[in-house]
Amino acid sequence: MNANPPFTNKLIHESSPYLLQHAHNPVDWMAWSTEIFQLAEKQNKPILLSIGYAACHWCHVMERESFESEEVATYMNSHFINVKVDREERPDVDHIYMDALQAMTGAGGWPLNIFLLPNGKPFYGGTYFPPIAMQQRASWMDVLKSVQEAYTHQLEKLIEQSENLTNHIAQTGKASMNNNISIGNTEEPLATKEELALIGNRILQNADTQWGGFGAAPKFPQTFSIQMLFRNYYINHHEASMVHGVRSLDKMIQGGIYDHIGGGFSRYSTDVQWQAPHFEKMLYDNALLLTVLSEAYQITKKENYKMVIEDTIDFLDRELANEAGGYYAALDADSEGVEGKYYTWTYEEIKAHIDPLIVQDFCAYYQIKEEGNWEHTNILWTQNNMEAGKTAIFETARKKLFTERAKKIRPALDFKIILSWNNLMVIALCKCYGALGEEKYKNKAIATMQWLELNLYNETENYFYHTNTKGNKKAYAFLEDYATLIQAYIQLQIITGDTNYLEKAKKWAEYVQIHFLDEESIFYYYTAGYQKDIIIRKKELYDGAQPSANAVMCANLFYLGNVFDQPKWIYQAEQMIAQMKKMILQYPNSYSYWAQSFSQWAAGFKELVAVGPEAPKVIPLVLAKFLPHHLILFTQQEDENILMTIGKQNTDNQYFICMNKTCSEPIGQLNEFLAII
Repeated sequence: MNANPPFTNKLIHESSPYLLQHAHNPVDWMAWSTEIFQLAEKQNKPILLSIGYAACHWCHVMERESFESEEVATYMNSHFINVKVDREERPDVDHIYMDALQAMTGAGGWPLNIFLLPNGKPFYGGTYFPPIAMQQRASWMDVLKSVQEAYTHQLEKLIEQSENLTNHIAQTGKASMNNNISIGNTEEPLATKEELALIGNRILQNADTQWGGFGAAPKFPQTFSIQMLFRNYYINHHEASMVHGVRSLDKMIQGGIYDHIGGGFSRYSTDVQWQAPHFEKMLYDNALLLTVLSEAYQITKKENYKMVIEDTIDFLDRELANEAGGYYAALDADSEGVEGKYYTWTYEEIKAHIDPLIVQDFCAYYQIKEEGNWEHTNILWTQNNMEAGKTAIFETARKKLFTERAKKIRPALDFKIILSWNNLMVIALCKCYGALGEEKYKNKAIATMQWLELNLYNETENYFYHTNTKGNKKAYAFLEDYATLIQAYIQLQIITGDTNYLEKAKKWAEYVQIHFLDEESIFYYYTAGYQKDIIIRKKELYDGAQPSANAVMCANLFYLGNVFDQPKWIYQAEQMIAQMKKMILQYPNSYSYWAQSFSQWAAGFKELVAVGPEAPKVIPLVLAKFLPHHLILFTQQEDENILMTIGKQNTDNQYFICMNKTCSEPIGQLNEFLAII
């Protein structure tokens, strides 16, 4: 019997898998709350805020090296109020202090370790610190002692530094807006096809024409940039844009970032060839990749994209789906304490598990070497045409490896269900249904939304939660949650013809206007006005791994403004684009979701409308086409709240193409309508 049971800190009462990972550290961790500030003030100690997430490899490393050390923990407990935050549970906290770190050091990442005054204002920070100083990186104990020394003897300097940093954070976002642009009093168009061509060319300036994607390692999928290239191809017939978009997806699918055995994508590649991923698998990455793959399939009809879409959804349903509905957040990069161990193979393992007659060909196709192709082991990837690897005998070999892999110790599951990430998945399922016409994807999208409404909505007080972890609902929903929720409702209406989804989208757009809109009535804060446990309210404008919530709201306002004849919403969307235009044109790789809205104005917005009992049955034929700048409303009956449906009810199918509040003569033949659009 163990006489000394493991230490347990206050995180044992949390639901986040990441926080629970640290519940038995000897560090006396606390979760984020207003209590931490009161305690820091009372004890006159600085706050050590450590932010990470469950699938973060270097978070695990620092935990093993430092946070599990009793010597380190004793010092931390004596001199600091120690706080752990799951960045996915509280992205608002992460955004604030990541901005502070980037202002201090010019870089960021996780784990994010930052030191705060008792009032929550930051004064020093960094990312990973080793247990022993190395390569111009101080040891963790050296950092702790230096901070304690400064807090004891140079407090006035730290207060001044923290004030300057906090003011800087408050200004981030504002600096990127072009506040001198206004619209409404000029005949100059908001966006032109020529400007769209400029955006496409600037995105391509950063293109890797050999391996696809953009820039050097580490390489992220940058799905919004690829989608922007597809729009430039669609509007300006720019062949190079389409070629690089397709090249990028092909190279990712060939690479190790794609799981050739089980489907699904890892978060990013550590090299330019997409060979060696950082093995964590995130729901939002896969949702965004499914969306762009659906568009690629609509454009090219390449069978390979269909296969990857199907395999990726199978992976998500198998490994990230909640039994009752909804999708979990992520799978860890590590298993048995080793990054990628679950996904990699020795040459001997490959030989032992597949038909000896094909070992040589299989290994040649997937770049498998006796000495290993990555850290003495092998990642399956190929430089050959993917269709060439779809032989029946190779398929049998992959299934055998899949069975053998399932016997290994699996990576840990982050079982948080995050509203915004699930909304992105609903959007992706809608897009997949549109591209492939598979009814099961439409049904899955509907069922997922029903689960979110049932399990993340507070009906009594009329707001959504950000997360649900095994029934434990945490954090007020953020702007990204509501923005993607509205977009998911729009996409659900498109694929079903059910205008009730549009009514829900309108309801939550009105909610966002009340609780998130800034003082100038143009952009939105990331947090609602009723949330009080943060030092400032920020505006997020930059498109990162996920789209800027303001950019998504811009698209929502424009779409819903046209649907419900709300000129104020259309005008606000135009103001948003006008103020962001300079950044969109100069830095399109960083604002490419914004650029997709920009392309709406450049292309001209068309409304495709059909109202009648049989109208929804035609939806799959329309959605099979790549129509990025169209409002699609095929519904069974007129809706008095949606003007464009009034007067179009007909027992015989009639189709209308409308633009600038003017509709074409009714088109009676489906083939003619499809040919025109």
